[in-house]
Amino acid sequence: MPVGVRLLFRDMSSIAISNSEFASWFKRKGPECDEKDFTRSRNPGENRCFLFYWMLGISMSQIDEIIAQQLVSPQVHDDGRVTFRVRAPQAQTVKVVGIDGVADTELEKDARGTWSKTIGPLPAERYSYTFRIDGVENLDLHNRDVKGWLTCASQFEVPGNPPLLHEQTDVPHGIVSHHIYSSKSTKCQRGVFVYTPPGYSKTGYSKTDRTYPVLYLLHGYGDDESAWQRVGRAPFIADNLIAQGKVEPTMIVMPYGHPVPLDVRTRFDDYASRNLNLMEDDLCTDLMPLIESQYRVSNSREKRAIAGLSMGGGQSLTIGLRHLDRFSRIGGFSSACPQGDIAVQLPGFVKNPGHANEQIDLLWIACGKEDFLLTRNRRFVAWLNETNIQHIYEETAGDHDWMVWRKYLAEFLKLSFPAAVTSPIDDDSQSG
Repeated sequence: MPVGVRLLFRDMSSIAISNSEFASWFKRKGPECDEKDFTRSRNPGENRCFLFYWMLGISMSQIDEIIAQQLVSPQVHDDGRVTFRVRAPQAQTVKVVGIDGVADTELEKDARGTWSKTIGPLPAERYSYTFRIDGVENLDLHNRDVKGWLTCASQFEVPGNPPLLHEQTDVPHGIVSHHIYSSKSTKCQRGVFVYTPPGYSKTGYSKTDRTYPVLYLLHGYGDDESAWQRVGRAPFIADNLIAQGKVEPTMIVMPYGHPVPLDVRTRFDDYASRNLNLMEDDLCTDLMPLIESQYRVSNSREKRAIAGLSMGGGQSLTIGLRHLDRFSRIGGFSSACPQGDIAVQLPGFVKNPGHANEQIDLLWIACGKEDFLLTRNRRFVAWLNETNIQHIYEETAGDHDWMVWRKYLAEFLKLSFPAAVTSPIDDDSQSG
């Protein structure tokens, strides 16, 4: 390999030099130097210049060759088509799998051992995928956008025109803070993300004593407290709805939903019941007091909501309905709903549904028609109907997927905390 190429890969950052810097070096030392001068030099500026000097000795065809070998994957085209690439010279078969609405797709191999395929165009959305190489699932190593937790997958986004609610747009943005707190209930330290809306200030809002409504938003099985931020895009959804005047400025609290250490070898329902009880204790006795002591959040039940997806949906339905003195708005998205003897899990509802209905401002349940939890949701809704508990139930297109849950979150926020006729934000900055 030519010296210049070796030096290029030794320190990629070294090519960031100015034209004047290179000209100055070349005039003084260029004709006299070789690679030993580069390795001896103690002047970082001269090192960078010498690298550039050696690179000038490389033919354009060699440079083109180096550039051509750098893979870009995935490549999202303006028309919504997406090209995937992976280098696997010894592989016999490569497929891209797991993309919603797209069948598993075989990639084609070129003479260099690079596999590629262009699919679509795809509707605007965020998608997950993996490469199946000779039957083994792999992440796309050229893509830094990764969904982690119980199972990992690479991600990409086809932007909308106009942008979808979960996309980053040119509107005032809130701030997301991460807290580590000591939980007496769980006897360990736990994490929580807190979104504060644009204009939030711990010392006041528009020079008033305003407090903010709050949504406690719970994740699914195998995820952690970052899921609703990183994949669910809850902060961007809130930013956009607030900017559109559809939701009043609202705080979102996203806690870690596994106070019982996760054990994937345990049946979900055996794990979930123990986990739910400890989650209830932590949320009510540790987390809520922490949030109310550190943020300008309303302590009125009329301004508190709780919602979640899958396991978190089951947690939100159970905790919310058990604590109507704390929550007036409750949501479940594709939920692992209460089942079995529900009357025992939610005491008081059968004997006095009227009192419960007086306290419930919103009980919103939704599930995709292709979701594996659809039957479980229908059974729970049937129990609500039999018990005469007021609620809203929606079945939508979709599976057990973030595409569905992001839409559910937007709808729940609009129903829970609709904006007044005007909701001015006179200060886009956030303080203290």
